[in-house]
Amino acid sequence: MGFDSLWHWGLLLLIVLLVFGTRKIGNVGADLGNAVRGFKQAMRDDGEGAAAPEQLRADPPASADGAGDRAGCGTRAAK
Repeated sequence: MGFDSLWHWGLLLLIVLLVFGTRKIGNVGADLGNAVRGFKQAMRDDGEGAAAPEQLRADPPASADGAGDRAGCGTRAAK
């Protein structure tokens, strides 16, 4: 017995409305809109304040010669 019937969805909606009430559900929509607007504003503010992007660097190899465990990995012998 799944939720594929229209009657199941209607009953579920009725129970949600009885538990939470219409006012609280309406406030959820307004709060979600304010959160999205705040997120967009923060993203715009982040982009304007950045002067130069941070430079990322890789870690040095584990061994001095760089061979390590991958000595023959991905290389072919010259003929």
